[in-house]
Amino acid sequence: MQSEPEEDRELQEFQQTKSIMDTTVTIAVYTSNESEASKAIDDAFIEIYKVDTLMSPSKEDSQLNILNTRGEVENADPSFIYVLEQSKNYSEKSGGAFDITIQPVLDLWKSKFLPEGSQKPPTADELNETLKLVNYSEINTENGNVSLKPGMKVALGGIAKGYAVDKAIESLKEKGIENAFVNAGGDGRYIGQKPDGAPWIVGLQNPDRSGQYVTAIEANDIAVATSGNYERYFNESARVSHISDPRTGYPSEGIISSTVIARNAIDTDAFATAVFVMGEEKGLEMIENLEGIECLIITEDHRLVYSSGFKEYEAEGYN
Repeated sequence: MQSEPEEDRELQEFQQTKSIMDTTVTIAVYTSNESEASKAIDDAFIEIYKVDTLMSPSKEDSQLNILNTRGEVENADPSFIYVLEQSKNYSEKSGGAFDITIQPVLDLWKSKFLPEGSQKPPTADELNETLKLVNYSEINTENGNVSLKPGMKVALGGIAKGYAVDKAIESLKEKGIENAFVNAGGDGRYIGQKPDGAPWIVGLQNPDRSGQYVTAIEANDIAVATSGNYERYFNESARVSHISDPRTGYPSEGIISSTVIARNAIDTDAFATAVFVMGEEKGLEMIENLEGIECLIITEDHRLVYSSGFKEYEAEGYN
């Protein structure tokens, strides 16, 4: 370590990456004190682990799994209740295009493409029957308890990561970290800037060409998230998007990806999913009616569709 006084030391980047929440999470901070950085990063990861413990679909004792198995959780964690209540808010704003009670539909599609499944999409009758279980307004969060109607299940894949990123950033700020980012599988939030005064740059991947970018964003105290159908599929041969429309039960069509910019990662996570489901026209209309939120849509015919304020965030050479 350098021997000069703390205030004279140059800011350095300290970074850690871990596998959490079924994705890769990177936390980077700029500070002059290595032990301070290490503690701040550790504490931020603790916040992400807390969210994962509560909301992981793969942990048997998570409150998400208890809710989906038993239909209720007594004395639910305030964070779990907060995410459920926020999800209803996003459902309202998107006209039901974002709806965490989509899980029974996702289960139905997945069952069809298991080795023992039919390898064909569900029938219209199967979907219509399953859609009876999809209704965000039936999520009951009263007196610290959570309950669902029989057969209902929730999926937090479109909101939990964003919430976890926000909790990690809040933790860093509490430790006095002013320049940092947290990125969880493409859901990122960026505070401050690099030591030379340059902003964080976030490249938006070209869906057709890995390693190439369609544009880049100057990320200064904002969050960015992308929903796309080019990363995960239920079944590689079926090429079925993992994002289904909660209103119809069918996979979303018309958009390759939707990228949303907002102040908080929970907003970008949820609204990117909503735009992807709503499609170009309705998705753009929703975003234009939301204050402080912008989006970029890549359509299936490879057009870039911008909300009115998106280009203000683009890095030089792209706008």
